[in-house]
Amino acid sequence: MFRGRLTLPARALRLALPTALLLPLATACGGEAGASSDARTVTVTVTVGYQSKTINTVTAGTLLRSLGYFEEELAARGRKDGVGYRVAWQDYATGAPITAQMTAGKIDIGSMGDFPLLINAARGKQLKEPTRLVSVTGYNLRGGLNTVVTAPGSPLKSLADLKGRKVSTSVGSAADGTLVRALRRAGIDPGKDVHKLNQQPSVGASALAAGSVDALSQFVAWPGLLAFQGKATALYDGAELDLPTFHGVTVREEFAQRRPAVLDAFLRAQRRATDHLRERPVAAAESVAKATGLPAEVVYLYNGAQGIATFDPALRPELIAALREDVPVLKEAGLVTDVDVDAFVDPAPLRRAVPDLGYRKATVPKPELWIEGQTSTRTFDSPAALLKAVKGASVRAAYVPDAVTGTLWFADRAVWVADGGSWRAFVTRAAAERYVAGHAGARIVAYAEAVRLAS
Repeated sequence: MFRGRLTLPARALRLALPTALLLPLATACGGEAGASSDARTVTVTVTVGYQSKTINTVTAGTLLRSLGYFEEELAARGRKDGVGYRVAWQDYATGAPITAQMTAGKIDIGSMGDFPLLINAARGKQLKEPTRLVSVTGYNLRGGLNTVVTAPGSPLKSLADLKGRKVSTSVGSAADGTLVRALRRAGIDPGKDVHKLNQQPSVGASALAAGSVDALSQFVAWPGLLAFQGKATALYDGAELDLPTFHGVTVREEFAQRRPAVLDAFLRAQRRATDHLRERPVAAAESVAKATGLPAEVVYLYNGAQGIATFDPALRPELIAALREDVPVLKEAGLVTDVDVDAFVDPAPLRRAVPDLGYRKATVPKPELWIEGQTSTRTFDSPAALLKAVKGASVRAAYVPDAVTGTLWFADRAVWVADGGSWRAFVTRAAAERYVAGHAGARIVAYAEAVRLAS
């Protein structure tokens, strides 16, 4: 250790250190960043974790980010309290890394699916960094956001055919939950009768294309994307379970208590983004497509005016009830020990931030046509009317709801049934065959033939 005389510069530096340590310092999230020319002004960084390609979270992620509504709300807040705000957006493929970052105190607000939300709650409690569910992004009250698909030309025609086969899914995701429940209903033990591979969605899609797995169970937007690209055929429509599935917004409890005005700003911004998506669905789909690289036609399948996902921030009782039913599935898989859903769900911030919020009324989806070069779509009262309109048109995308579940699907990927003078479409061949078996004279018809006959 140096014991010589302290020089003036070194002494001055040592005297200056305590003062320097008093200046605002940058923190990972929800804290203060460097001071401006006015030493009294600090900048608070808010870190938001989202999943750009999980497109029914867009009102709390991709679309919200592109619209800049959260930044606008924070700027207005800053003018009142004299604080500057900065938003750090972090994009992930699934909810698991968002939970890991939240429990490490590095993400303040995150969005993810129902099963990952429960894991988020469990991990937060376990690691003493509790989180709270404060709003919903997109949902489907029947479960249509999750789909099991196979490769085109696969000999597999129903869930029963999966026995002894390899199935790719993301363990702990809503899609995995759909797979487990669907297999059980089909009389198949998901733990013994199938070889389940735990893979990221993109890895599973590649495995399906390579033939190294027989089926893929995934969440929005992967099934629709693969079907649109001609790389997959729907084997099972998650809406057949008739159990709600949704994505939502979770926040670190400590952050919510320390900065309630910031959380309020986020929830107001989410409401604005939801209104924008409802009012301008085609423009919103184009915006999300540009940001994610997904085809706009796929985004619109889920997020459009008749889309599979309904967007509404409200914490609907049906969704919370479904969340409680999800807990045993995760417990059996060994992913959680238990989750207190009532303690995890916190409706107070949304009521405070958006006091006039009501529930979105359920609507019956209609066939829809998107013509090349058009900035709006046309809806039809029947599948037959859609088929007639398609004939000779420059079609960008045509969508038709499943005759039983209401799940919207690409018209040229659906299975069509002619029944006397009427037409019906189904997401899966198994559903179409069930209908034909119960209706004398009904028959399955190829899409091109259906268009010709209907016209």
